Amino acid sequence: WHIQDPVSQRLTWNKAPVNVLVIRKIRDESLVEPFKELCRFLVEEKQMMVYVERRVADDATLSKDEAFGSIRNQLCTFREGYDDISDCIDLIICLGGDGTLLYASSLFQGSVPPVMAFHLGSLGFLTPFKFESYRTEVAKVLEGNAAITLRSRLKVKVVKDIPSDLTQVLNEVVVDRGPSSYLSNVDLYLDGRLITSVQGDGVIVSTPTGSTAYAAAAGASMIHPNVPAIMVTPICPHSLSFRPIVVPAGVELMITLSPEARNNVWVSFDGRRRQEIQHGDCIKITTSCYPVPSICCHDLVYDWFESLAQCLHWNVRKRQARLADVSDSSDTEN
Repeated sequence: WHIQDPVSQRLTWNKAPVNVLVIRKIRDESLVEPFKELCRFLVEEKQMMVYVERRVADDATLSKDEAFGSIRNQLCTFREGYDDISDCIDLIICLGGDGTLLYASSLFQGSVPPVMAFHLGSLGFLTPFKFESYRTEVAKVLEGNAAITLRSRLKVKVVKDIPSDLTQVLNEVVVDRGPSSYLSNVDLYLDGRLITSVQGDGVIVSTPTGSTAYAAAAGASMIHPNVPAIMVTPICPHSLSFRPIVVPAGVELMITLSPEARNNVWVSFDGRRRQEIQHGDCIKITTSCYPVPSICCHDLVYDWFESLAQCLHWNVRKRQARLADVSDSSDTEN
């Protein structure tokens, strides 16, 4: 047996990709022209079927552009929550910030197509490609010439009186005290055993991808997305000794309200679908078997450290000045 080098993970197509989903950041007029340029390139030059959200296709700016009309009429549209496109997409291209990749992940609760993300947003930690070279970069990806990072997701189920669907989470599950002035008080179980109670503003359960998001702001370590792990990070814990921990991927975490909790808590999934958790409810979290294949610009090691330096300014400081060559008179021979 052998351990595969993660750097050797490459994109391979069993057959040439035909259907591409283009995700565009909404309410950003600066992305209209790049969006039109990309769609025209994919439809006219690459002869691909382009899928977009209906609200994107119905954008007033696009409707008024007569030159783009022929391309717009060839776009396939869908509505989130109504139309299932999970079985017909070969490739996803995101235009915007990190939120576009998180949104793309939420559209696929099962297997996720490879995702190519262009940095046209505010942060861009998860979006390594520059749009200026989109023709060359997209062509390379369509040829299968690219490295892949498999970003693990969390499979989450909220158990209440009524049945609940599973949710796939790319960044984190956040349990917080909501509008209450009291500390949240929840019990944390690991594979059915009570590990600890969390008293404070809440707790974050995140993937390695999410370790550079809310978890980093709460004091957690940043973990490379290829590390198989789940992070548990308290939010403002009422204990000086409560430090963030990392547990193996595959364990099942369960969060419930402590019996003595004075108030309910709230849970959200990648910042969406926020809901209240009461006594008797529980949140079950484990590693999903459906990761997000994120296409690298260079490779998975260089891309990640480049994002740390460029987006989070990791270990950026003014360099120490070099000492001048000064001879010590005590060491000088007479």
